[in-house]
Amino acid sequence: MKYASEFRDPAAARALLAAIATRAEALGATRAKPIHIMEICGGHTHSIFRYGLDRLIHDGIEFIHGPGCPVCVLPMARVDECVEIAEQPGVIFTTFGDAMRVPGHRKSLMQAKAEGADIRMVYSPLDALELARRNPGREVVFFGLGFETTTPSTALSIQQAAREGLGNFSLFCNHITVPEPIRALLDDPDMVLDGFIGPGHVSMVIGIHPYDFIAQDYGKPIVVAGFEPTDLLQSVLMVLTQIAEGRAAVENQYARVVPDHGNPVSLAAIADVYERRPSFEWRGLGEIESSGLRIRETYRAHDAEAKFGIGYGAASRNVPEIAGCACGSVMTGKMKPTACPQFGTGCTPEMPLGALMVSSEGACAAYWQYGGARAAAE
Repeated sequence: MKYASEFRDPAAARALLAAIATRAEALGATRAKPIHIMEICGGHTHSIFRYGLDRLIHDGIEFIHGPGCPVCVLPMARVDECVEIAEQPGVIFTTFGDAMRVPGHRKSLMQAKAEGADIRMVYSPLDALELARRNPGREVVFFGLGFETTTPSTALSIQQAAREGLGNFSLFCNHITVPEPIRALLDDPDMVLDGFIGPGHVSMVIGIHPYDFIAQDYGKPIVVAGFEPTDLLQSVLMVLTQIAEGRAAVENQYARVVPDHGNPVSLAAIADVYERRPSFEWRGLGEIESSGLRIRETYRAHDAEAKFGIGYGAASRNVPEIAGCACGSVMTGKMKPTACPQFGTGCTPEMPLGALMVSSEGACAAYWQYGGARAAAE
């Protein structure tokens, strides 16, 4: 992070804000008729609020928060299945910390842990592998969750478990992909989107070309962006420039990190271990074809769904959202967190109703963390 200060330079940010204002005014953007730009990634949402970009940017630009928080889009049924696995005798269930407090229909993983289940927070699937080595008489399950960003690490862990013959290590796979829900949003007649800020970390793995359909099929500009304030402001300006010039393309603002064609080693590991599910349920979006990954037959010995009879052979579950919880509407950009009647009252970080308030990439968490009382009052 030696050079992070260059991407937070106030003078550079002011220059970009001025250029955005000039371009927005030329396009006729106003508060009453804004240009809607969706930041797909929850990490971008947090950066926008952390640095106050939502307040600094021209009134004619409105950020729409997209479904780029993998914890948030996970349906409650999958949380219930995590708890079901974790409560099996002899299981050590491992997970990243931001999934611990996501509510299921019955309870969260944190509540299951308090009731006696052996649930442990880890920093990497490699930590879960080490637990499997140290506990050969117990089943160690890692909660594989995330977009293409985290998929390579779990794929490499499964490959390593297979090489070592660690039959007591398995993955509860909930990996999902970014392009498919974006297509679903663009097909929604109620969504009004003028352009996209593309995810940086996901694109580091898959490159920029999986987003070609956004420009080619829907005529919308998309700019893959970094996470610093000047990254985001430059990306907004690049989107506005495309709109002003009457073109739509996939552009890479984050070229210092994102290769256009992705990371070949990561992509090879993903292709070896995973295959597409026919469909996967997303909170707020419903079933989306080919939007989830599952473990290939070759590595089925390390598949927790097959090992515990969940998913493949089990009957599908339809678990309704908690009454009054608007996570689905917020997740799909149809509602701001502050418009949810539960925000700051029935749903707080201490007592969450939905995942968006507890995830490190959730939109509600961003509003609360950086807006606090002001956001609740609004």
